[in-house]
Amino acid sequence: MAEGTPGGASPIRVLLADDHPVVREGLSAMLESAEGITVVGQAGSGEEAVVQAAALRPDITLLDLRMGGMDGVEATGKILRQVPGCKVVIVTTYEDDSDILRAVEAGAAGYLLKGSSRQELIDAVQTAARGETVLTPSLAGKLFRTRVPEPSPLSGREREVLRLVGRGLTNAEIGAELFVSEATVKTHLLRSYRKLGVSDRTTAVMKAMENGLLN
Repeated sequence: MAEGTPGGASPIRVLLADDHPVVREGLSAMLESAEGITVVGQAGSGEEAVVQAAALRPDITLLDLRMGGMDGVEATGKILRQVPGCKVVIVTTYEDDSDILRAVEAGAAGYLLKGSSRQELIDAVQTAARGETVLTPSLAGKLFRTRVPEPSPLSGREREVLRLVGRGLTNAEIGAELFVSEATVKTHLLRSYRKLGVSDRTTAVMKAMENGLLN
């Protein structure tokens, strides 16, 4: 996959927030090595991340989930209220499923492990910048590891969201179509993934169609 933004487009502007300086520096070095991505600021706490985001208005904010004081989930909500166009990706060592859903329900574009490779990190930034949900492969395997012979019934709204995904709409476009927030769309998608035993939107649509759930 090509790194950064193609065709001379403006670089993706990233804010990093983690209470460990060495982690911030490591993430910064990996991202700055990619064409089309620039780190515009660093924050050592959730409170500082909120202030920096309001001042710098980044395209993407990478947030540690658990920092002293304001955690990443709380900071996510505040950043998105102040900078609606910003996409927040939680970056952490924790793999607890409830934390993934808490972050996404707060509006995060997804969830990435600190142990992810350089390319996974770059891909996550690019994916979030496109308005898509980010879920690192190891977390996808954990979150969706329980597969059932027949998919659980999808709710009416989950089917609506998957139909629109099948039409090629982004999360933002689906939200506008259904008069709901982008965070709500992401929550419906993640719940659909778990019910269907899949880990991405394309496979979710295909499996739902195969099982006659989108008729």
